[in-house]
Amino acid sequence: MIYHLAEQAHWEQALADGTYTRSTRGRSLAEEGFVHASSERQWPVVRSRFYADVTEPLVLLHIDETRLSSRVVHEVGDPTTGETFPHVYGPIDVDAVVDTTVLPPPHA
Repeated sequence: MIYHLAEQAHWEQALADGTYTRSTRGRSLAEEGFVHASSERQWPVVRSRFYADVTEPLVLLHIDETRLSSRVVHEVGDPTTGETFPHVYGPIDVDAVVDTTVLPPPHA
């Protein structure tokens, strides 16, 4: 299982389109070349580091890698620590998202 933090409007658009095509906050899959994802241990750190100032709820996508039609590559995301992160090289099929968790803003 891998995880991705999505803005609610982008997730709702994905449900209508059948695929999710945002890479990370403020960047699309087309701009970045892949969708940033995290392990279960990593996503809370990503949230606090990159989404701390978000005032709207976020949607945590629980993604079953085996159900993706796009390939997943675990690559170094932090050269100082060598920590790897899953990168999805293509859109995320909404059918691969097996669960979602709505996360309130950090200071709600």
